[in-house]
Amino acid sequence: MTSPMPRDAEATRRRLLDAARDEFAAVGIAGARVDRIAAAAASNKAQIYHYFGSKDGLFDAVFDDLCRATLDAVPVDAGALPEYAGRLFDSYEERPWVQRLATWYRLERAGARPLEIVLESNAAKVKAIADAQAAGALPSTFTPVELLGLVLHLSGFWSSNTPEFDTAVDAIGSERRRAVVVRAVEAVLAAR
Repeated sequence: MTSPMPRDAEATRRRLLDAARDEFAAVGIAGARVDRIAAAAASNKAQIYHYFGSKDGLFDAVFDDLCRATLDAVPVDAGALPEYAGRLFDSYEERPWVQRLATWYRLERAGARPLEIVLESNAAKVKAIADAQAAGALPSTFTPVELLGLVLHLSGFWSSNTPEFDTAVDAIGSERRRAVVVRAVEAVLAAR
């Protein structure tokens, strides 16, 4: 018979990650308060330090979790880059905190430690695009790295705007925004 402790520990850890995700997305690392995170998770600050070591360690765990979830949910398909961009857009719509956390990561944590899972994923995506270009399935107008960068940035275009631009596009529905992303990637692929 196994003890319920691991399940309780995992549930506590998950609650802390979810509460921290919301706190970090709202105010960044510097603005985040571990006491607010602990309270939102129905836990205590000691648990945060027990599981994650520090506030930075907690952010790293949240960001790692976010990256893994995105990579698992939206695998690249080099043969269908427009649809891949559309699926990334869908992911950002379903999880609006992703782009906010990525922005806080770039501002407050980039360079602190390499995210191996992201480095490996990027290398695999670049290789898949290079292979598709070599096979003639994708144009070679842009290098594989350039093409991947364009696809990634176009997919996140709508979720990384300034609030002032958001007010100008409030009337554009999600379906139309997705179509714009897909068509923009199609246009990039058609560029000669």
